Amino acid sequence: MSQLSVQHLLGIKYITKKDIELIFSQADQFKEVINRPIKKVPSLRDITIANIFFENSTRTRLSFELAEKRLSADVVNFSASSSSVSKGETLIDTVNNILAMKVDIVVMRHPKPGAPLFLSKHVNAQIVNAGDGAHEHPTQGLLDAFSIREKLGDLKGVKVAIVGDILHSRVAISNIYCLQKMGAEVMVCGPTTLIPKYISALNVKVEHDMKKALQWCDVANMLRIQLERQDIQYFPSLREYVMMYGLNKQILDSLKKEIIIMHPGPINRGVEITSDVADSKHSVILQQVENGVAIRMAVLYLLAS
Repeated sequence: MSQLSVQHLLGIKYITKKDIELIFSQADQFKEVINRPIKKVPSLRDITIANIFFENSTRTRLSFELAEKRLSADVVNFSASSSSVSKGETLIDTVNNILAMKVDIVVMRHPKPGAPLFLSKHVNAQIVNAGDGAHEHPTQGLLDAFSIREKLGDLKGVKVAIVGDILHSRVAISNIYCLQKMGAEVMVCGPTTLIPKYISALNVKVEHDMKKALQWCDVANMLRIQLERQDIQYFPSLREYVMMYGLNKQILDSLKKEIIIMHPGPINRGVEITSDVADSKHSVILQQVENGVAIRMAVLYLLAS
């Protein structure tokens, strides 16, 4: 069996096109497994995985937990808000205490960018980054690209527009890295205040008019406004944002072509996307959720082997 070129999954930035292809082909196999009547395989029966979340999460956490259980791993869940971290324990001490219980893989979400990378250098376990601040969210980038590949057959030459709060989005960065490695073209679209200065270094197109971005793309990935990460006001009002960057059925129908609509969740219905778009035949939002389990199974399986 081929192996990943890395020991940890810290970000899409650190993996190769070959790694991504390997994860995808493994996810194809696991997707068949999770659609069977008996959804479990004994692949990770002797492996213990700790999910360590220092930030709130619903879908990512559930998706990882389900992936781990489908692979028959032993699972330990740890939530920082109810732990000794609130008493001042350091990150390394927290994780080393968990590893002393003979844990093999740590799945970690942390509000500080670079926390998983820092940890990978100091503890003796494999680290999977489940989101670090506004830096990266590699499994989301993988499952989004996998969902496009499933729908269109290939990623080469596909035009993807990422619309919304690019500045605070770890999903956007992981998507850009993953899509570009697989040969897709990427455009970011949003208000000037929500497009980061460094974006030009990533070789992506920038557009501030959402309709132009939608005319250009084959796939639109709609991001939510991350109000919890915003320390200042980046636009005059939410109503104004919705008028400029909210996607509704009327806009979609005016395009004279079919595009795929994606959203990493959680959806703020009526803000970046209306319900009639989120629930339409254009949307692959629920497929993204299903593919998330298969992708995370593939990542854990390949790292453990």
